[in-house]
Amino acid sequence: MDPIKIGLLGLGTVGGGTVSVLTRNIDEIARRAGREIIISHAAAKDYNADAIEGLDKIGKITDDVFGVVNDPDVEIIIELIGGYTLAKELVLKSIENGKHVVTANKALIALHGNEIFSAAQEKGVTVAFEAAVAGGIPIIKAMREGLAANQIQWAAGIINGTGNFILSEMRDKGRNFDDVLEEAQALGYAEADPTFDVEGIDAAHKLTIIGSIAFGIPLQFDKTYTEGITQIEQQDVVNAAELGYRIKHLGITRKTDKGIELRVHPTLIPERRLIANVDGVMNAVLVYGDAVGPTLYYGAGAGAQPTASAIVADVVDVVRALTTDPENRVPHLAFQPDAMSDIPVLDIEEIETAYYLRLSAVDRPGVLANVTSILGASNISIEAIIQKPAIEGSSQVPVIFLTQRVQEKNMNEAIRNIEALDTISGQVVRIRVETLK
Repeated sequence: MDPIKIGLLGLGTVGGGTVSVLTRNIDEIARRAGREIIISHAAAKDYNADAIEGLDKIGKITDDVFGVVNDPDVEIIIELIGGYTLAKELVLKSIENGKHVVTANKALIALHGNEIFSAAQEKGVTVAFEAAVAGGIPIIKAMREGLAANQIQWAAGIINGTGNFILSEMRDKGRNFDDVLEEAQALGYAEADPTFDVEGIDAAHKLTIIGSIAFGIPLQFDKTYTEGITQIEQQDVVNAAELGYRIKHLGITRKTDKGIELRVHPTLIPERRLIANVDGVMNAVLVYGDAVGPTLYYGAGAGAQPTASAIVADVVDVVRALTTDPENRVPHLAFQPDAMSDIPVLDIEEIETAYYLRLSAVDRPGVLANVTSILGASNISIEAIIQKPAIEGSSQVPVIFLTQRVQEKNMNEAIRNIEALDTISGQVVRIRVETLK
């Protein structure tokens, strides 16, 4: 059989890694796919030719991305240019031309996936996106295929390596946020503008996809609650450890009687949990199915080779299914398109969880009684209280509360009332707590 010809858009870090993996393992990949796979046409405006292994095996390299998409010999397009606008245009044009698409673009899928998958369904082509979530970890395939017999109850993941690196360094070395962020940028883990990483936007893109696959709902990035880690202080990391917890920046999605939770935020989780011990730039996703129970998926969530591993695996899957009737292929979002659910995504005020609260209070009798009274009035039960020594030269003492589970709107009301007390200085720091049982 003739080789399958690939069109590659982008020769940056991940694009170069894809070329390397595909050419280095070409014989093994052909054995798995049933046909040889070659890159016949690639487009990139700027790339380091000396740094890309196997670049000489590409048939043709130009700077014309639409030339690749419109090449009649190309059967599969790999989109690795990123962004929303041009990438969307290229993917939709590829689909219009009857080409299958493989992408690592989580933002594109999270924001425009519904439109893209609908177009692909009409044309009978596949859009594969394993590399869009957790890099080299095959979490999409695991949820979409390996757990197909289960009703997924919840999923929680460390799905941004930069944030995990920062929190790990703060815990292990006692460093502050700004210091570690600067190092993360120097090491290439964080961009010059780290907003997407530290504010949770990158993780929210990925969680949107995970939630859709887990529960068969349309992609709804705009309804995903997103909170970053920029307000986490060293004292919070220490306090969490004293309470037997670690702080992780988690994406959590859960199905409840009221609807679907989609939320990204700093979270205290018990230090004995496996996912609490995932450190550095590594990623991990914990999925709970009704039949299988908890399953954990761990590995490199970014990088040229790990991401290329997922991209090439998607290419192999597409090649294997080329002769399959489109109606019998694995659905893009795990559920058949006409069986998607309209279960609502819950507002953050409707979710229920436990909380870590840190406040700065005047060190005198009766202050804590006022705070506990406010918590009680909002039906918030206290699990533990820790009063820290007064800050030198100050009449204020840090006080930490660990609460039992309560609805977020109750907690919001209590925090507003606590902050209104003249004996409380500044804002109350609130971090959600999950046991992930």
